[in-house]
Amino acid sequence: QVQLVESGGGLVQAGGSLRLSCSASGRTFSDYAMGWFRQAPGKEREFVAAISGNGASTYYAGSVKGRFTISRDDAKNARYLQMDTLKPEKTNVYYCAVSYTYSSSPNTNHNWGQGTQVTVSS
Repeated sequence: QVQLVESGGGLVQAGGSLRLSCSASGRTFSDYAMGWFRQAPGKEREFVAAISGNGASTYYAGSVKGRFTISRDDAKNARYLQMDTLKPEKTNVYYCAVSYTYSSSPNTNHNWGQGTQVTVSS
Protein backbone atom coordinates (compact mmCIF):
# COMPACT_ATOMS: atom_id res chain seq x y z
CA GLN A 1 0.00 0.00 0.00
CA VAL A 2 1.11 3.54 -0.68
CA GLN A 3 0.53 6.36 1.78
CA LEU A 4 0.30 9.92 0.46
CA VAL A 5 0.91 13.22 2.19
CA GLU A 6 0.17 16.59 0.62
CA SER A 7 1.83 19.85 1.56
CA GLY A 8 2.43 23.34 0.26
CA GLY A 9 -1.01 24.88 0.51
CA GLY A 10 -1.67 28.32 1.90
CA LEU A 11 -3.11 31.73 1.25
CA VAL A 12 -2.01 33.53 -1.90
CA GLN A 13 -3.17 36.54 -3.81
CA ALA A 14 -4.71 36.22 -7.23
CA GLY A 15 -2.03 36.11 -9.89
CA GLY A 16 0.42 34.45 -7.53
CA SER A 17 1.85 30.96 -7.42
CA LEU A 18 2.01 27.97 -5.14
CA ARG A 19 3.66 24.61 -5.45
CA LEU A 20 1.97 21.65 -3.89
CA SER A 21 3.84 18.48 -3.04
CA CYS A 22 2.62 14.93 -2.71
CA SER A 23 5.02 12.57 -1.00
CA ALA A 24 4.60 8.82 -1.10
CA SER A 25 5.73 6.12 1.26
CA GLY A 26 5.19 2.41 1.28
CA ARG A 27 5.54 1.91 -2.45
CA THR A 28 7.14 3.73 -5.29
CA PHE A 29 5.08 6.30 -7.15
CA SER A 30 6.15 4.93 -10.50
CA ASP A 31 3.90 1.90 -9.90
CA TYR A 32 0.88 4.19 -10.27
CA ALA A 33 -0.59 7.06 -12.17
CA MET A 34 -1.11 9.96 -9.81
CA GLY A 35 -3.70 12.67 -9.81
CA TRP A 36 -4.42 15.96 -8.13
CA PHE A 37 -8.01 16.76 -7.22
CA ARG A 38 -9.63 19.63 -5.39
CA GLN A 39 -12.78 20.12 -3.42
CA ALA A 40 -14.55 23.24 -2.23
CA PRO A 41 -16.99 23.14 0.67
CA GLY A 42 -20.30 21.70 -0.41
CA LYS A 43 -19.04 20.74 -3.85
CA GLU A 44 -17.97 17.57 -5.56
CA ARG A 45 -14.33 16.65 -5.68
CA GLU A 46 -12.99 17.53 -9.12
CA PHE A 47 -10.05 16.50 -11.23
CA VAL A 48 -7.20 18.97 -11.65
CA ALA A 49 -4.22 17.17 -13.17
CA ALA A 50 -2.61 13.76 -13.48
CA ILE A 51 0.66 12.16 -14.50
CA SER A 52 1.30 8.64 -15.68
CA GLY A 53 3.48 6.30 -13.66
CA ASN A 54 6.47 6.73 -15.92
CA GLY A 55 5.87 10.47 -16.27
CA ALA A 56 5.49 10.26 -20.04
CA SER A 57 1.95 11.60 -20.07
CA THR A 58 0.27 14.44 -18.26
CA TYR A 59 -3.36 15.46 -18.19
CA TYR A 60 -5.08 18.66 -17.12
CA ALA A 61 -8.55 19.94 -16.50
CA GLY A 62 -9.48 22.62 -18.99
CA SER A 63 -9.80 25.21 -16.24
CA VAL A 64 -6.14 24.90 -15.25
CA LYS A 65 -4.45 24.02 -18.52
CA GLY A 66 -1.66 26.44 -19.27
CA ARG A 67 -1.46 27.64 -15.67
CA PHE A 68 -0.76 24.47 -13.69
CA THR A 69 2.07 22.00 -14.24
CA ILE A 70 2.31 18.53 -12.77
CA SER A 71 5.78 17.06 -12.37
CA ARG A 72 7.64 14.33 -10.57
CA ASP A 73 10.84 13.56 -8.72
CA ASP A 74 11.31 9.82 -8.56
CA ALA A 75 14.41 10.15 -6.40
CA LYS A 76 12.24 11.76 -3.73
CA ASN A 77 9.20 9.61 -4.53
CA ALA A 78 7.23 12.81 -4.89
CA ARG A 79 4.89 14.52 -7.30
CA TYR A 80 4.26 18.23 -7.55
CA LEU A 81 1.65 20.64 -8.77
CA GLN A 82 2.99 24.03 -9.75
CA MET A 83 0.10 26.47 -9.78
CA ASP A 84 0.72 29.78 -11.51
CA THR A 85 -1.51 32.73 -12.31
CA LEU A 86 -3.91 31.66 -9.64
CA LYS A 87 -7.43 32.96 -9.91
CA PRO A 88 -9.57 34.13 -7.01
CA GLU A 89 -11.54 31.19 -5.70
CA LYS A 90 -13.21 29.88 -2.62
CA THR A 91 -11.01 27.79 -0.41
CA ASN A 92 -10.27 24.44 -1.98
CA VAL A 93 -8.65 21.47 -0.40
CA TYR A 94 -6.24 19.84 -2.80
CA TYR A 95 -5.76 16.10 -2.62
CA CYS A 96 -3.46 13.66 -4.32
CA ALA A 97 -4.39 10.07 -5.05
CA VAL A 98 -3.21 7.18 -7.20
CA SER A 99 -4.73 4.83 -9.70
CA TYR A 100 -3.33 1.90 -11.62
CA THR A 101 -3.92 3.70 -14.88
CA TYR A 102 -4.80 7.32 -15.52
CA SER A 103 -8.28 8.27 -14.42
CA SER A 104 -9.86 11.66 -13.91
CA SER A 105 -12.65 10.16 -11.81
CA PRO A 106 -12.27 10.46 -8.05
CA ASN A 107 -14.14 7.16 -7.79
CA THR A 108 -11.33 5.21 -9.41
CA ASN A 109 -8.49 6.87 -7.53
CA HIS A 110 -7.47 5.69 -4.10
CA ASN A 111 -5.05 6.04 -1.20
CA TRP A 112 -6.08 9.66 -0.75
CA GLY A 113 -3.90 11.97 1.26
CA GLN A 114 -5.34 14.22 3.96
CA GLY A 115 -5.36 17.26 1.69
CA THR A 116 -3.80 20.69 1.78
CA GLN A 117 -5.84 23.86 1.79
CA VAL A 118 -5.46 26.58 -0.83
CA THR A 119 -7.11 29.96 -0.65
CA VAL A 120 -6.69 32.53 -3.42
CA SER A 121 -7.71 36.03 -2.45
CA SER A 122 -8.73 38.73 -4.89
